[in-house]
Amino acid sequence: MNLYSSRLFVALLFHLVITTQQITPVEVATFWRACWEEHHLHCKPNRFAVQAMKALLCRLQWDHVVLAMERKRGWDMLLCADTQHYAVGLLARELCHVLDHFCSSIALRLLWPHSRKEPCWDVPFLAFLVEALECLDLSKCRGSTLKTMARYLWSECCLRHHLALRGLTVLTKDPWMARRIYPLSQRLLELLGAPGTEVVSMSLRVFMNVLQHQNILVSSTTAPKLTETLLLLFDHDNSHVRLLSIQLFCKVMELVVDEGKKPLKTTVNKSLLALFIYCHDENWQVAKASWETLLGAAEFLKRSDLKLQLKKEQLSKFAECLLAEDSSSAAEHLRRALPYLQSPQEPLREAAVRFIGMAGHYLKGQPAELHVLTQVLEAMSEDDNPSSTNLEIQAIFGQRCAELRSSAGFREPGSQAEYQKTVKRAPGFNVTGAPGTPDAGHSCACCKLQ
Repeated sequence: MNLYSSRLFVALLFHLVITTQQITPVEVATFWRACWEEHHLHCKPNRFAVQAMKALLCRLQWDHVVLAMERKRGWDMLLCADTQHYAVGLLARELCHVLDHFCSSIALRLLWPHSRKEPCWDVPFLAFLVEALECLDLSKCRGSTLKTMARYLWSECCLRHHLALRGLTVLTKDPWMARRIYPLSQRLLELLGAPGTEVVSMSLRVFMNVLQHQNILVSSTTAPKLTETLLLLFDHDNSHVRLLSIQLFCKVMELVVDEGKKPLKTTVNKSLLALFIYCHDENWQVAKASWETLLGAAEFLKRSDLKLQLKKEQLSKFAECLLAEDSSSAAEHLRRALPYLQSPQEPLREAAVRFIGMAGHYLKGQPAELHVLTQVLEAMSEDDNPSSTNLEIQAIFGQRCAELRSSAGFREPGSQAEYQKTVKRAPGFNVTGAPGTPDAGHSCACCKLQ
């Protein structure tokens, strides 16, 4: 029984899956009915397979696995097509906890027929294989395992590529596997744009695992596409996705091949503001990763001025250096900062407000100044609970808009009244004198910038 146990278990597993997932042919149903009547078996073939599987495990003195599955209602879930893949994975986990060799033997037997793309392969078998990877001796089946995961990664079925990603997060811990993952990079890039947080998170983890190994570099074709995608993920709602995307961005800068560095500079430049904002994230891990990646970006761009301010931990000075380097980009920086005014995190909104206040100083005299300031005021006024800094900057920008309209020879009806209303809300401003004139002794950071 010990000698043939894994082979018998696989046969029962196939029988269970096929009789649950597929409609039983008429001749088989007729034969089974005759067996049922003669031997008093269960009326359904899959129920009999579950009974036989329990008997096998008990015969091998593995009653604890049977009981663990019973407690978690695993045997019942095996009989339902919709939950069977989950139950098979649960069974694999229970077996792997105490029976590594047995579980490994089953996984190897599941791999052999399906590497030939036989039609009976299905999600439950993939679920078992993914759970068994940790106890599998990969030296015996590296190629077939990677081939199987790769095939299902390209599947349009969400469940299949989800399971394949779980498998790849395990496989890419192996250096041999990691070096052969390159053909899958395009598909992994596509999955970074998937709507499901878990799929995005696992795709990021696969990339991270690959780049942890020595002597693996990022190609000049993959680096620009990957960093552009990662830049979008910086603003993901899930903090774990933000953390992984920022960490991976840092890795790509470190490991891109020499000929890929120049094309990457544009994306790295774009990342500076977002990384600066996320240095204020409420999640300390995200804030720390942002600061480290910002330091790496300054080094990548050979911006010693930015690097110096970061090492001194003077983020406000960093923002000033960023804006002072090219004042013509002030409008672009302002527009990029606007979405952060809607952040659910108060520290991020405040960091964006302060940056916008600084950027407004560098915007003066530029052709798009009035248009950009109008956009900014509209965005800032949408904050239901504005900070004092927000109100102060609204007052400053409101005054500047009024001046620009006056010098251009036109004035919108009610604009001065609206401006006075904004100023009244800002602490430290005296609306009885000249518009926007600060009270005596008032010296906020925004006024100094003005």
